[in-house]
Amino acid sequence: MTEHDPADGLTVIQLTDTHLRSEGELVHGVVDTHAHLLEALDHIADSGRGVDAMVLTGDLADNGAPEAYRRLRAAVEPVAATLGAEVVYVMGNHDERVAFGAELLDRDVDPAAPLDSVVEVAGLRIIALDSTIPHHHHGRLAPDQLEWLAEQLRVPAPRGTLLALHHPPVRSPMPSSNMLRLEQPRRLAEVLAGSDVGMILCGHNHLTGASALAGVPVWLGTPMSFRTDTFPPSDRHRGFAGFGFSRIEVLDEGMIAAAVDLTPAAPVYNRALRDVLDQLAALAERR
Repeated sequence: MTEHDPADGLTVIQLTDTHLRSEGELVHGVVDTHAHLLEALDHIADSGRGVDAMVLTGDLADNGAPEAYRRLRAAVEPVAATLGAEVVYVMGNHDERVAFGAELLDRDVDPAAPLDSVVEVAGLRIIALDSTIPHHHHGRLAPDQLEWLAEQLRVPAPRGTLLALHHPPVRSPMPSSNMLRLEQPRRLAEVLAGSDVGMILCGHNHLTGASALAGVPVWLGTPMSFRTDTFPPSDRHRGFAGFGFSRIEVLDEGMIAAAVDLTPAAPVYNRALRDVLDQLAALAERR
């Protein structure tokens, strides 16, 4: 297990839109999402950094196939166990509840009932909301889900709350994404107002972005499968190769999110961290 002192702050890894398929199948005929997942997990495991939780924010399978969930779990959970990290699975619109429950949660589930959950990790409360509507791609939170969320948030957690759901509760500059966001986000905002939620994690749009809802930062995590072009020609909707994950640091002063890009790229520099810190310290003293 990687040495990590939670007193220094907590590290949460967000993996989103993995879109795994059965062995030998590629997404859009070109993307090996299983290879992307393995590369990301190797990167995380080899970093030497402590990780407290891994949150997977939906579209874990591309078509809800049970084998895709088994491949996902076989890849993620051994790495999480080595790191001592809690794993939180969140439903997305490409996921199928029955297979999701059986293969990832080890239980039979009602296909009509959302799969919401809450877990506490070293004082940080992580709440997962199932914003999916079977056979639809936009999102919704039912009144009873919002009531449940309000009850969970009634008592603050020692290190605050991280809320995870698949559908962004904010507008998007992309017309296609905006059509498929969470319905009536105002209702969620009313529940979050004055709560200890420090950040909302979501995915779905296949882009890295940030916004806010009721004063709470909203982070659209870097997709694990492919990227949507966020500034295409006005008459086009395009997807490009590219993938990565997100790193969220939970500190006393708040939560900080950063994108980790794993798309192959030529290095500009690769220096020892200690040398860089010493150089910066010397510059600070000179100033």
